[in-house]
Parts: sequence; structure tokens; C-alpha cells
Amino acid sequence: MFRLTELTIDRVETFAVALPTRRSFGVSGGAVTVAGRPSVRVLVKVSADGVHGWGEATPIPAWTYETAESIVTTIDRYLAPAVLGMPVWDLDGVDAAFDRAINRGFTIGAPLAKSAVDTALHDLLGRAAGVPLGALWGGRRTETVELGWIVSGQSPAEVGDCVAEGREHGYRAFKVKIGLHDEDTDVAVAAAVREHAPGAPLWVDANQGYTAPAALRVARRLEPLGVTALEQPLPANDVAGLRRLRDSSPVPVALDESLRHPSDLATFVRLEAVDIAIAKVQRSGGLTLSRRLCALAEDTGVQLMGSGLTDSDLGLAASLHLFAAFGIDTPVDLNGRQFIESPYAGPTVRIEDGIAHVPDGPGLGVEVDETVVRELAVDVLEARPQ
Repeated sequence: MFRLTELTIDRVETFAVALPTRRSFGVSGGAVTVAGRPSVRVLVKVSADGVHGWGEATPIPAWTYETAESIVTTIDRYLAPAVLGMPVWDLDGVDAAFDRAINRGFTIGAPLAKSAVDTALHDLLGRAAGVPLGALWGGRRTETVELGWIVSGQSPAEVGDCVAEGREHGYRAFKVKIGLHDEDTDVAVAAAVREHAPGAPLWVDANQGYTAPAALRVARRLEPLGVTALEQPLPANDVAGLRRLRDSSPVPVALDESLRHPSDLATFVRLEAVDIAIAKVQRSGGLTLSRRLCALAEDTGVQLMGSGLTDSDLGLAASLHLFAAFGIDTPVDLNGRQFIESPYAGPTVRIEDGIAHVPDGPGLGVEVDETVVRELAVDVLEARPQ
């Protein structure tokens, strides 16, 4: 048994890996995955005196500003040197070191890169202690988390096949990406999902794709469909617009991109500008800050929902541990399995009929085959032809 107080970080390694893509996936900002083209994820291995842990960053330039190249260089050249030699248990100290290396500025400052290292440290701590993250944190309120099937970029005519495919996999809840077309088409897509999935939990996500007037018009048309949440309809920093929309919208407004840091949620709470807070590990820089955000939401009476970033299995497991710790009981958007594969993972997350089982193994509970990781690794910094 390792003594956690004696373990110090001695190595941080990054591996940009090309994972097989199952389906194409788009948001209002552009493509997330493209069928037939590998999906690049950055895996991070943190080592301390013979113990190691793994984390993941999901570069999606269509969603945020971090790319595979920037994540690799940020970790290798800035975050890793800042934390070498630090105690593995000092998660607050690591977070402070991150902020000194890459300052927050107006945003959290490289949240995807920071999240990968932070998650790997949590995995390492759990493995060193021989317990899953719930035991490390002192609580797990649920053993399973229901997933939602994602409907993205479909025309109304195509929605039936997409919903049917989700139902064939056992899914009973659906999330619709909107802001991809004109208002009429967006509403028609949501209406088609409702037609093919009557009574199913249904929520929509605009990924900042609307103006305030357009969002209100769409919300009024979505209410009769029984939509439970309108996720991030406006730009993340449009605090005034989101407050006005919350006052007028007949559909509860959920915030995702607006909540980079727990202090962002505190601002929206003070201004009475939030109905639902989305917990998302990578957006918030890792599990350390995500737990603070979730606790703040609970303490202030804000409903919590869960989401991810089309993560592979490491990111999937991290999110499940977080959501289980806070007992999130509504369906969540952890869509990685729908769109990409994780060939590096041995024993890993079990999903049956749209229900994800929170792993019981130490740390994240995902066994990583490093040989496969190295086989999948690509050099994202290699000069590209002009």
C-alpha cells in the first residue's frame, strides 16, 4: 500500500491518439466528428513513484478554442513543469499552479488541458488508495446514470431513423442539437423527435446559436412539445440576455458554456439568471472545480444536469463518477460511445440499454492498455503541407 502523503508527481506524458469514428456529429459551431475520419483525443498519463493515472482532453474547435496541438503544447510546456515534484494529493495546490502557469483571464484558461491532468491525478489517487473515486470523495449516491441519445444535424425526414436507432440500443431519452438551421427547421426537428418518441424525456441544445429574440421565439414553440430544457441558447458571455430570457422563456434555460468556473455560476445565481446548471468535467477544468460547481448548485437550489464532450471512455468514466457523487437523476449527454470507439480501454464502463454503470475499479475504473495508446498515437505538431 502506498502512502499518499509521500507520493509526488514525477512525470506527465501526453499522447494524441486517433480513435475510430462511428458516426458524424455536428453542433451549431461546426463538425465534432466526421464518419470515415479518425477523431483525435489527447490522453494524459501522470506518474508518481511507480503509480500512474490517466485523463483525457477532447479537442473540439467547433465548440471551444482549444485544439489538439494547443492541448499538447500547453500540458508539455506549461502545466507539466508547473506541477512536477508537487504532492499528488494537493489538488487545490495543483489548481493554483495551473492558474499561475496559464492565467484564467476572462475564461478559466485552457480548461481542457487542465482537466486532463486533473482527472489523471484523481485516477492516480484512487489507484494508490485502491478505491474508486466515490470512495475517495466519501460518497456515491447512485450506481447507474441514464444516458440520452443525441439527434444532431438531421432533417425532420431523417429523425425517425435516428430515434429508432437509439431505441434499438435501449435508449429512452433524447437530446436534440438545434441552432444548426433556420428556426422553422430546428423546431420541426424537435417536433419530429417528439412524434417518434412520445413521452420520452427530451431536451434541446443550441450551443450558443441564437440571439435573444430568436431563442424566445423558439422556446415558445418548443413548450407544447414537452421539452424539459433549452440548453445554452445564447453566447456564453451574454449575461444580460440570458437573464432576460430566463424571465420570459416558458422552457427552463440551462447553462453550459457560460459556466467555465464555479464563480461564473455564483454570478448567474446572484443575478437570478439560471434555471439549470450543466455539470461538464472538461469545460470546468477537471474534477476539482467541477465538484465545487456542483456543490454550489446544490447549496443554492439550482438544478443540476450532466453533459460531456464526445469523450472516449476515460472522459466518460470521469463524468459518471462526478454525476453519481451528486446524484444527478435526469438523463445526461455522455455521447462518446455513440460517435467514437475507445480501443485503448480494456475493462471499462458498462452500458446496457442506455444505462451506464458507474465503474467500481480503483480510480476511474478504466484499464488503459498503454501499448495500444502508443500504437494509436499521432504527431499533431508535425508540420502540415501548405
